[in-house]
Amino acid sequence: MELFYLLVFGGLAVVVATMELSKSNKDRINTSSAFNSFKNNYLLVYSLMMAGDWLQGPYVYYLYTTYGFGKGDIGQLFIAGFGSSMLFGTIVGSLADKHGRKRASVTYCITYILSCITKHSPQYRVLMVGRILGGIATSLLFSAFESWLVAEHNKRGFEQQWLSITFSKAIFLGNGLVAILAGLFGNLLVGSLAMGPVAPFDAASIFLAIGMAIIISSWTENYGDASESKDLMTQFRGAAVAIASGSMYTFVFLWTPALSPNGEDIPHGFIFATFMLSSMLGSSLASRLLARASIKVESYMQVVFVVSSVSLLLPVLTSFLVAPSQEKGGSIKFAGCIQLLGFCVFEACVGLFWPSIMKMRSQFIPEEARSTIMNFFRIPLNIFVCIVLYNVDAFPITVMFGMARQGEGIGVRTTKHRRLRNTWGFIENG
Repeated sequence: MELFYLLVFGGLAVVVATMELSKSNKDRINTSSAFNSFKNNYLLVYSLMMAGDWLQGPYVYYLYTTYGFGKGDIGQLFIAGFGSSMLFGTIVGSLADKHGRKRASVTYCITYILSCITKHSPQYRVLMVGRILGGIATSLLFSAFESWLVAEHNKRGFEQQWLSITFSKAIFLGNGLVAILAGLFGNLLVGSLAMGPVAPFDAASIFLAIGMAIIISSWTENYGDASESKDLMTQFRGAAVAIASGSMYTFVFLWTPALSPNGEDIPHGFIFATFMLSSMLGSSLASRLLARASIKVESYMQVVFVVSSVSLLLPVLTSFLVAPSQEKGGSIKFAGCIQLLGFCVFEACVGLFWPSIMKMRSQFIPEEARSTIMNFFRIPLNIFVCIVLYNVDAFPITVMFGMARQGEGIGVRTTKHRRLRNTWGFIENG
């Protein structure tokens, strides 16, 4: 493996370890043993769920290419996933509030396992069904689990500030450490053991099944309150920030062709692990900020959007400043190295974003319809991503990153506007 990848990974690891070990009492919150037991149970389940999700991440695009599909066909498969999440998201969210968040979490496991099974078929229609199932599962992953956690946390009478601990740890572990291990494990399965690109999906099914067993055996059920109705049009004012989060999902599709435009041989699993280490850096910083009551989340979130927007400019800038290489294959080029560093900055912003936005959602979204509203705001997110992916063959990759950057810009402007009006605008992400 090239020295460049090891240097980037090692440098990030040192920074993250230093930040975690240097935390002072000001960066920590004293809690009870009952809360710690509750928190650890949730973190175990969440980590298993995310392991099932992250194992698939680096190999979805790669798997489709091994089946002989081009970028246009692959884009349509991705559109199917985001489209199904858009169409069925509010429905499954409402069902989760009405019939129980625990049941919805179990449904996520079953649906995602079925989606993984479809990856064994090279038939386009079967893969399309798998993407639709995956879109439904994604809606549940980013609504049912968080809704269950907030409701159960409040039902057990824990302090509201303690939620930020669970959120930051969930991102640090589930979206950081677990993602790194999943990336390395996937790289081992596909690369070292040569088990093929479907192996990570089979491994994901196993982790999902284990997590489902823990949910069934240890979680209690909680519900939303269907007796109260809310003004959804008022809540829809905050949907523009969800468009900004579409940049993250667009990035998932674009980073592979951006780093290897001429078919360069790049270690997908190791690069993915590096991205997740960057995310851990962001979540570690978020835990410090959230522990200080004097720092308002709305204030620093504007900076997060600006920095992430600038980081997505690098693919555009390198296309002008660095002469494109015509050499096919080989190792990553200089422009790819620069873009990789920029992508690491973007992922650090993502790691800071998630626990912060979770904290705001727990404060402002009404409990009685939490899952429904969270999925409601996924609609503009999925529309944004579908537009980008539908035009994936019509525009150069630099234009695609430019569109993602504009999404981040919308988030900055909307966050500032909503902060002044004290409305929902800064709190919602799909």
